Amino acid sequence: MIKKLLPTLALLFFLSNTIAQESTASKQVSTFTIKAPELKTTKKIWVYLPKNYQTSKKNYSVIYMHDAQNLFDAKTSYAGEWNLDEKLDSINAQLIVIGIEHGNEKRMEELTPFKNEKYGGGNADAYLEFIVKTLKPAIDKKYRTKTKKKNTLIMGSSLGGLVSYYAILKYPNVFGKAGVFSPSFWFSNKIFDLTENTKKIKTKIYFLCGDKESEDMIADMNKMEHLVNTKRCSCLHLNKKEIISGGQHNEKLWRDGFTKAILWLGY
Repeated sequence: MIKKLLPTLALLFFLSNTIAQESTASKQVSTFTIKAPELKTTKKIWVYLPKNYQTSKKNYSVIYMHDAQNLFDAKTSYAGEWNLDEKLDSINAQLIVIGIEHGNEKRMEELTPFKNEKYGGGNADAYLEFIVKTLKPAIDKKYRTKTKKKNTLIMGSSLGGLVSYYAILKYPNVFGKAGVFSPSFWFSNKIFDLTENTKKIKTKIYFLCGDKESEDMIADMNKMEHLVNTKRCSCLHLNKKEIISGGQHNEKLWRDGFTKAILWLGY
């Protein structure tokens, strides 16, 4: 009986595996590659354009995001996608998303501003220089974008949350808004020192994490929010903090929190 079922089981496995490998990215999502001399490599870039982009003549705000493999397509995601294209379509967001693929084994190196004694890293300066000096000018030239800092957002999770926060300190005149999800502030205490030594922070920031992440996640995020608040008047309401009950360190948490974050940040 089992032998008779083997061909059927094999077919079902093949079909399920084939289905799992199919791309889930929408037609509004495309990719291209660009040289990244700052990183001595080539980067694959994912682009989401609003549905009305081709038929309109207006310019759009841009959000730069990390770990592009996880943003639009289940086929390329590590542990589930963010479903950004579907989510943006659902709210008719007039926003361009630029996703930058991480460097695989160099991901930690690219997304960390300071070295960790155990894990190394610390090449975020070159990574952000690539975004600001090479990628952004290319995007502004190729697409109809709003180029001012109030229309330029940066967002990421985990190490991507860390580097997004670092970006607003390093390039305050480029990035006017940031989504900082489950930030890996634990990687180096120097990120807190840098914040303390920053005179003013004018960027609008949306902090998000879950209460089921690492032991230090909430404490570190609260500490950073407090430091940020010492650099500006709370009356400006430039911070938003969400701590999600039951939230774990995964794509589901970040996917579920994305739309609310974008609507609050504005574009």
